[in-house]
Amino acid sequence: MTKPWVIDELAYAGHEHLDEAFVAGYDRKQGHPDPADDLAALAAHGIGDTATVVDLAAGTGQFTLAAARRFARVVAVDVSPAMQGALRKRVAEAGLSNVGFAHAGFLSYEHPGPPADAVHTRNALHQLPDFWKGVALDRIARMLRPGGVLRLRDITFDFRPSEADTVLERWMDSAVKDPALGYTREDYAEHLRTEFSTYRWLLEPMLAAAGFDIVDAGFVGSVYGAYTCVKR
Repeated sequence: MTKPWVIDELAYAGHEHLDEAFVAGYDRKQGHPDPADDLAALAAHGIGDTATVVDLAAGTGQFTLAAARRFARVVAVDVSPAMQGALRKRVAEAGLSNVGFAHAGFLSYEHPGPPADAVHTRNALHQLPDFWKGVALDRIARMLRPGGVLRLRDITFDFRPSEADTVLERWMDSAVKDPALGYTREDYAEHLRTEFSTYRWLLEPMLAAAGFDIVDAGFVGSVYGAYTCVKR
């Protein structure tokens, strides 16, 4: 999207994701999330070994690398040059030849060729305000074939506004003290002040409006959501 009213996704990506020093320690801070559940969710809804899968906001490639060992083709998309550089190096070191790269974001990635079979994205959609989340989800739906699958993980709030103090303080209490080993109370506070995590009861109508049926949704601590969605 090149229209003058479209936001600059790089400016919304979070300054730390553009920092090569931060990216070098990113996996340790994230806790090396296991992509097994995401791969299983795709497989359970018909995504087989001949599939093309798009990893939107691929980061350092925890999912990309695992998916490339399972599917015919994976496209790793990220708006951060530092993330893309780190992932290119990891893919080369792994000897994988079925990974494509795109330096782009939710609002600028243009999927070439036939529609993709699946899209995966983790902890990145919250970087967009809600209006732009809706646009991004519509664009994701349009890059998928009918019956294609979206696996979406993000910080999503499964509570009412009146419960915010209680739930968010509990979330803060789960933070670590060492910022090299995970996310601290200040990290969580900065997220709430500067990023755009939304309520479940706002996100789910966006998914429906984009043309998705939600076939599975799970939450941890009323803060982290995982969705499996199928394009109608």
